[in-house]
Amino acid sequence: MTARSESYVLTLSCTDVPGIVAGVSSHLFEAGCTVLDAQQFSDTETGRFFMRVVFNWVDAEAGRTTQDLKSSFAHLAQRFRMTWTLRARRERQRVMLLASRFDHCLNDLLYRWRIGELQMDISAIVSNYSRSIYGSTDFGDIPFHYLPISGDTKLEQESEIWQLVTNTRTNLVVLARYMQILSNGLVTKLAGRCINIHHSFLPGFKGARPYHQAHERGVKLIGATSHFVTADLDEGPIIEQDVERISHRDTPDDLVRKGRDIERRVLARSVRYILEDRVILNGEKTIVFKD
Repeated sequence: MTARSESYVLTLSCTDVPGIVAGVSSHLFEAGCTVLDAQQFSDTETGRFFMRVVFNWVDAEAGRTTQDLKSSFAHLAQRFRMTWTLRARRERQRVMLLASRFDHCLNDLLYRWRIGELQMDISAIVSNYSRSIYGSTDFGDIPFHYLPISGDTKLEQESEIWQLVTNTRTNLVVLARYMQILSNGLVTKLAGRCINIHHSFLPGFKGARPYHQAHERGVKLIGATSHFVTADLDEGPIIEQDVERISHRDTPDDLVRKGRDIERRVLARSVRYILEDRVILNGEKTIVFKD
């Protein structure tokens, strides 16, 4: 890949003050880069500024590297006290998938990965169920780890998960219908790089058989929410949501079927947004620069 075709993505957040856009644009120009796409947002409530810029080199023969870009940009970032990331878009992030008995989200992510829709390297699949529960699902060469869990072994099991995350250099952990509550200790270690998917209703139905509870109450909308995992169960910063209208004609099985479809597409979109550096944390919320 030539330097001209190599593209990069820069994301940043900082206190909103005059001159940020001008500073970033001028820096990229002076560094010999051209901007391909730029999105920005000023949060008037928090006084924070957010930006995502995609760019590449103008001179294909310059021989500069990603590290050169990072080193030169660090001075501007320090001036505005930015929180920032910069990477070559060809650099694939390493993603670990955690799942339990329900495999619809896991299979959907694997399919999108195989066809190239999700540009990632899957570091491992981890489950608290044995490999046999997934039947004929083809995991290929992806390492599969069966880590059973009980009330007495939770900390030991989570220690194994963390060791896997560390050893595989995993960037993102995806709870693809992993039906276990992570401890505060593991959540803290994975802060900002672990996401979950769950059903979302009004009113909220917790516990077993939520779709059956929703049917009994005659809800008119069902949905799903993807969010970052925090110590507050199912209350982390939201990345993506979707809903579908239902009627009195829908049975509990219809709700389950439609719910699975919503969960799949919401989680897949969230994973893609993160892989493409479109998600920036904003306190208890997120900024999502969609394409």
